[in-house]
Amino acid sequence: MVDFIDDHKQQYGVEPICRVLPIAPSTYYRAKELEENPEKRSQRSLHDDFYLNEIKRIWKDSKCRYGARKVWKQLKSEGIHPARCTIERLMRQHGMQGIWRGKGKITTKSRDDQKRADDLVNRNFSAHRPNQLWVADFTYVKTLSGWVYTAFIIDVFARAIVGWKVSNRMNTDMVMAALNQAIADRNNLKDVIHHSDRGVQYLSIRYTDKMADSGVIASVGTSLSQTLCNCNLD
Repeated sequence: MVDFIDDHKQQYGVEPICRVLPIAPSTYYRAKELEENPEKRSQRSLHDDFYLNEIKRIWKDSKCRYGARKVWKQLKSEGIHPARCTIERLMRQHGMQGIWRGKGKITTKSRDDQKRADDLVNRNFSAHRPNQLWVADFTYVKTLSGWVYTAFIIDVFARAIVGWKVSNRMNTDMVMAALNQAIADRNNLKDVIHHSDRGVQYLSIRYTDKMADSGVIASVGTSLSQTLCNCNLD
């Protein structure tokens, strides 16, 4: 958001942009001050920078195979002693993870005999206005207490998540909660296309009825992995 404000503040001004984005002007100015005077940053922030550089070095040397535990052990063998939770936090924040042993979770469970909408997108994942095209999917992460799933809906035009839900169950309630949030946050919906894969959660009667009642047009493809790649989401 700070980079976005930097790119557009000459045209719109800082305060008007901050009224639209979820950021206070004081937060923006504080971030810019710390950029110019890094010595004013907190000790934790300075330590994070140091640890992050070391984590990236070890992770890349392992050809992106090491997870937090192995990175942590390698750091300790080199005489660097951060807390393991610090390594886990920084790797999670910066999208670094190791190779998992065993099988991954299967999230897309489909039935060939289940009625579904046509594919209205045909791999053309672009939009010229807000609420023109949404894409929906969910992913998972393995935690110490078990699997956790996150459902999300993305507005392709804004590259923004407009609805999301975290749950320990991969069911229709989870994706319904994300859909309800997106519909509530985006008022006056008209002809927005909702594109998903053939997962049974998205083809359930409750889910499809909610879309129909809210003026959302269903579109179903084969897989959302290509969708997210073409959306160029960070």
